[in-house]
Amino acid sequence: SRIFLVSWFARKQCLVPSIMSNMLNPDAIFSNNEMSLSDIEIYGFDYDYTLVFYSKHLHTLIFNAARDLLINEHRYPAEIRKYDYDPNFAIRGLHYDVHRALLMKIDAFHYIQLGTVYRGLSVVPDEEVIAMYDGSHVPLEQMSDFYGKVKPQTQFMDIFSLPEMTLLSCVNEYFLKNNIDYEPVHLYKDVKDSIRDVHIKGIMYRAIEADIEKYICYAEQTRAVLAKLADHGKKMFLITNSPSSFVDKGMKFIVGKDWRDLFDVVIVQADKPNFFNDKRRPFRKVNERGVLLWDKIHKLQKGQIYKQGNLYEFLKLTGWRGSKVLYFGDHIYSDLADLTLKHGWRTGAIIPELRSEIKIMNTEKYIQTMTWLQTLTGLLEHMQVHRDPDSQMILEEWKKERKEMREINRNFFNAQFGSLFRTDENPTYFLRRLSRFADIYMASLSCLLNYEPDYTFYPRRTPLQHELPGWSDQLCTGTFRIPFLQETVQIK
Repeated sequence: SRIFLVSWFARKQCLVPSIMSNMLNPDAIFSNNEMSLSDIEIYGFDYDYTLVFYSKHLHTLIFNAARDLLINEHRYPAEIRKYDYDPNFAIRGLHYDVHRALLMKIDAFHYIQLGTVYRGLSVVPDEEVIAMYDGSHVPLEQMSDFYGKVKPQTQFMDIFSLPEMTLLSCVNEYFLKNNIDYEPVHLYKDVKDSIRDVHIKGIMYRAIEADIEKYICYAEQTRAVLAKLADHGKKMFLITNSPSSFVDKGMKFIVGKDWRDLFDVVIVQADKPNFFNDKRRPFRKVNERGVLLWDKIHKLQKGQIYKQGNLYEFLKLTGWRGSKVLYFGDHIYSDLADLTLKHGWRTGAIIPELRSEIKIMNTEKYIQTMTWLQTLTGLLEHMQVHRDPDSQMILEEWKKERKEMREINRNFFNAQFGSLFRTDENPTYFLRRLSRFADIYMASLSCLLNYEPDYTFYPRRTPLQHELPGWSDQLCTGTFRIPFLQETVQIK
């Protein structure tokens, strides 16, 4: 046993220098599905968190405005004003149990990651979670509206939902700390309505327009990406839920006054995802003063701005169908799901969190921790056949250490919920949806500058559980094409 242990650990430790020399490139594009850019003739874009990125100040603005709406319009206690926005509390992709007022992380197999269930701002003990859910599995009908309109669980997929999750948790915390009896369903609806009103009442839009340099990040090279595509003869369009004047001011700031010259079609206040499914709403033209015109639309003209409409009319007027269209967005459901499931467009997900997570994964401390964690897992798997008391005692110690190492690994990313993409060993439910609805994904559109317009993205062949482990070994040695940090791509 001791010889086996030393041999196993030695083999694992020798991987650390190898992995350190092959760090992942945070500016790479990652592929779920093989796709060649040479087949793409038309590029489509969402606006918020796709063409434009916002500073950390925006979520504080949304949180504060929604909190004040709760107090002023929904008559919540003024004492909740003492809670400030914490940008380090929540991550995207979390589920919220509306009836139990619990925020949690769920994996691709519908299992709750124990230790990541929060009531208010406090973690719920594992034993209590298991008792409430009769285990840690959440049935499909509770996570999906497939079986009906009302579902006990909702998932926060939008980047704009980060202040919503934090506000929910803060108000829950206030009620719990002050022993105030409340209905969790009402709280969820009130917070949701307040966050929505920050958008539809124009509070967020006016604040950004009044101080555009404070809220919009200029460094994402949006104009360079659009110019490169235009130089290669690609058609481009914009479909966003944001209003016309707001988009115009933002695009003038990040792209220039001539931004509309780069786009063949511009559609605002599209009301996605309804835009992709509702055939009834016609397009309306918006003039230079922002006035809606009553003309019947027979053609979507370059240089004009259109409001509302629907995808079926869009396809009829443009003829842009099938896999020659690549659309980018940050919301996996509202932006990408219907396009890939129903219309055959290629899809690209913008995941800003990807860059910071990869940088963490490239650190020596993270690599060493993961190497030892995998070593412990392998030891437990191979040594569990030994039933003598000494071996069993060692196995229990390893299990305890493995649990501790998992917590350390989680804290690398977020102290409460860990990585956006993984629970302990499994992919998160967020990653499962990302893998299904996005052909490619990246941290920002600027990553496109690293690739030629005829580049083909190939998904890595990851080993299935029943395949030879040699595939996995080859992945570590770089035999397969992995976007490592030291690799450079010719840019034109």
